[in-house]
Amino acid sequence: MKELTDHAAAAAFRRLVAHLQHRHDAENIDLMGLAGFCRNCLADWVMEADGSLTKDEARELIHGMPATEWKAKYQGEATPEQLQRMKESVAKNAEPL
Repeated sequence: MKELTDHAAAAAFRRLVAHLQHRHDAENIDLMGLAGFCRNCLADWVMEADGSLTKDEARELIHGMPATEWKAKYQGEATPEQLQRMKESVAKNAEPL
């Protein structure tokens, strides 16, 4: 099997970030309920991989604006159903790589 190159991975990552910045209607709670990760998780992974970013800096990179601003503009109140789906989805996550 071929290996994913760093160049291709970086390009795909940038596209994912741009996509998430465009699709504000895809709320973090719904991403968590479906895939077990969200914009904040992605920002945390970037922060951990970089080693020099703060949580706020990494979240601003991923959200395209300060996370508090993004939350105020685009994040609604989670329903009990959304929270339950998130809990079930996150339980499926494997140990971190």
